[in-house]
Amino acid sequence: MSIKTIGVIGSGIMGSGIAEAAAGHGFKVILRSRSISNAESMKATMEKSLAKQVEKEKITEDKKQQTLSNVKLTEDLNDLSDCDLIIESIVEDLDAKIELFRQLDSIAKKEAILATNTSTLPVVEMAIETSRPDHICGIHFFNPAPVMKLVEVVRPITASQETIDQALEFARTCEKEPVVVKDQAGFIVNALLFPYLNNAIRLAEQGVASYEDIDLAMKGGCGFPMGPFALLDLVGLDTSLAILDALYDEFKDPNFAAVPLLRRMVAANKLGRKTKQGFYTY
Repeated sequence: MSIKTIGVIGSGIMGSGIAEAAAGHGFKVILRSRSISNAESMKATMEKSLAKQVEKEKITEDKKQQTLSNVKLTEDLNDLSDCDLIIESIVEDLDAKIELFRQLDSIAKKEAILATNTSTLPVVEMAIETSRPDHICGIHFFNPAPVMKLVEVVRPITASQETIDQALEFARTCEKEPVVVKDQAGFIVNALLFPYLNNAIRLAEQGVASYEDIDLAMKGGCGFPMGPFALLDLVGLDTSLAILDALYDEFKDPNFAAVPLLRRMVAANKLGRKTKQGFYTY
């Protein structure tokens, strides 16, 4: 099967970013959100992103318009029935994803690949809820999806080699650098990244240094483009907590046990950039 039409599901920044990355490389994209107004908001975010690239002379105005013309909006899952590949990027909740995969299994054509953009949840648990477990994999983009080169292609034990090969081909066509990873919580990046972020919060909670100074130290001492607290705010503290909980559930490693301060901030709805307040105020 040659992948030509992509379905993207989700109303957040990752959904619009994946849609932009695919549409910008010639794929026809059907962008589905629960309401047309949400889908239109996602396309507006995409248009703003593309306009910035035109301004910086990274793409032409014609390229911008062609990318936007490759995107169709819908609120109806049934409109994804002819897609060759469907990527979901909904809330990082296993039950919600499993229910969506059950619906997609009954809608998508039998040869279609169904993929999840999860950053840490077990892909096999979604796969076994469908009649096509060999056609299920993870395709994990990083934020911002149009810019970040890495894509983790997650291989559950149920996936066929053909499914993985097609996922890799799709990522490379989008000019990404894919890596194949085992279906294990956290995959590569988050399994290494989140203990570091968690321990940064622990240092601050212990009064070792301020958020600002810890960020400055990691940028200046390790050459990181962003400190841990700025990164946590960008990822979202609720998402970060969910990732740490999933890692701890699988491995029971104390390094993955979320620091109490993180739980308190999520309970207070201080989630980072998305709520304008997290470790920093925006």
